[in-house]
Amino acid sequence: MKKTCGKVAFYVAIIVICLIMVTPVYLLAKVSFSVKSEILTQHPTLLIHQFTWEHWLNVFRSGNLWAPLKKSLIVSCLTTLGSLVIVVPASYVVSRMSKKKRYAFVLGLFFTRMIPSVAIALPISVTFLKMDLIDTSLGLVLANMITQIPFMAWILVSTFAEVPVALDEAAWIDGASRLQAIVKVILPVSMQGIAVSAMYVWLNAWNEFTYAMYLSNNSKTLPLQIYYYVSRGNVFERAAYSTILAIPVILVTFVLQRYLKPDYLGGSVKG
Repeated sequence: MKKTCGKVAFYVAIIVICLIMVTPVYLLAKVSFSVKSEILTQHPTLLIHQFTWEHWLNVFRSGNLWAPLKKSLIVSCLTTLGSLVIVVPASYVVSRMSKKKRYAFVLGLFFTRMIPSVAIALPISVTFLKMDLIDTSLGLVLANMITQIPFMAWILVSTFAEVPVALDEAAWIDGASRLQAIVKVILPVSMQGIAVSAMYVWLNAWNEFTYAMYLSNNSKTLPLQIYYYVSRGNVFERAAYSTILAIPVILVTFVLQRYLKPDYLGGSVKG
């Protein structure tokens, strides 16, 4: 009886948590797909009774969607790729250090995150202005990497540290070079951590607002464009913009979810 009650309570808790997470997204989509009379009423219903594409078509026709969407995609993808190129090899090297050195390295990275992004956004914008990086995708990518590299390194150092050194040694005994051992042995069994860190960085770069505010004058990212619509537009177009912003997040999470499995490293080395 206790086990049954425990399982029921567990599943009820899971359902409640899922509802709490999904409900705001659903309500956002509902507003973007409902006619005005269905929302602007004293007692709006939970379901969509009169479906319409009007608000989405207004967003598409406004001419203020595709350029911000393209820039957000470019910045997010380049930030993720650039961070992976830098962090993956560096994290592997750090993971093979002693625990004390590894801890000091990760702690040093987190010390760089003690200063809020808002505090360093202005100096960065002044520096980038001198370098002619304002209103460029490269400028936003470099700014985003400042905040994302420490967190990606934290995840990947821990991931590589879980890979037994015996795998490296076995690859060397079989004649593989250090680079071949990393590419053919270490990276495949570490793919879960790499996927998680990449997804984390991509989502943060996709939703980044502070640096976009300081480093974008004419060419805006999608979150910045939504901010202007929140300030000036109507509630239905805001909901449509926000729903569009959430779609790539859902797609990226769906693509990478196959790597989000427990015990991904289990069985890599048999005792």
